[in-house]
Amino acid sequence: MDKRKVAVPLVCHGHSRPVVDLFYSPITPDGFFLVSASKDSSPMLRNGETGDWIGTFEGHKGAVWSCCLDANALFSASGSADFTAKLWDALTGDEKHSFEHKHIVRACAFSEDTHLLLTGGFEKILRIFDLNRPDASPREVGNSSGSIRTVAWLHSDQTILSSCTDSGGVRLWDARSGKIVQTLETKSPVTSAEVSRDGRYITTADGSSVKFWDANHFGLVKSYNMPCNTESASLEPKLGNIFIAGGEDMWVHVFDFHTGEQIGCNKGHHGPVHCVRFSPGGESYASGSEDGTIRIWQTNPPNHEENHSGTGNAQTGKLKASTDEVTRKIEGFHINKEGKAEEKQKIANA
Repeated sequence: MDKRKVAVPLVCHGHSRPVVDLFYSPITPDGFFLVSASKDSSPMLRNGETGDWIGTFEGHKGAVWSCCLDANALFSASGSADFTAKLWDALTGDEKHSFEHKHIVRACAFSEDTHLLLTGGFEKILRIFDLNRPDASPREVGNSSGSIRTVAWLHSDQTILSSCTDSGGVRLWDARSGKIVQTLETKSPVTSAEVSRDGRYITTADGSSVKFWDANHFGLVKSYNMPCNTESASLEPKLGNIFIAGGEDMWVHVFDFHTGEQIGCNKGHHGPVHCVRFSPGGESYASGSEDGTIRIWQTNPPNHEENHSGTGNAQTGKLKASTDEVTRKIEGFHINKEGKAEEKQKIANA
């Protein structure tokens, strides 16, 4: 492979344990945002363009495995090893509701219309919560063959996608009848499943392969073998000409969608890469790692070298609290407005 331009990422510190999930919001009037899930129990919200820390959602008592933002980036949700999924106000950081489960919640996703929250986990049950009636009992969709690893909505919330931790394949459920309408067969368990923003493709990572499926007719479009066991993959949202993948070799690989040729390799993480996601405009992508950092890479890095080891100072208009109330986060500590340092509780891995 020819030597490419060296990509210098924005490095986002703050998590004290591995980063296991990332989610970008769509572009909103205030810009776009990135939420991260970590085993340190504290999901974080950032400016998606600069990586600047906006706030930390505090309240979970176990590793957080999944996170998401609604279509307007007004609310966030997270699924945790403390047997809850929580709904958060993304403007204030306040917990709006806690949805109790009987086991670890591994995955969560807002519906396209933002009125529903889908969860799945070790109970092997998909649950749909009505956010307009958060205290109402959830609707349950089918019984999965194993512990649920990923969930997503497609077809304007008419279809639900799920994969399992201990068995291959992606199951597509009719959201109304609760029955499986199609299974996308894979040899290894699917650790990442992403529906493209235009609704055309489902991108999956299973074992050492990345696959692209027709999201409407469910046929396999492309399948590529990866250089290593891959945990996550994401398709560039605008042109769809490239995709990224990350896994156990600690690198973020960039590939040509049409040929599968590797056209870039970003090095910098100091542990396996657990999640990769493109920003909504495709101009950058983020990676989360076992090393506890998030790195934001430019899709087309500049020719000249620039030091981006820190993050910018752009104002987003979405602050967790007003200036005199805001809590600064410094290397695992919180400093409150009286100036007292409060060490964060270390949460053991579930």
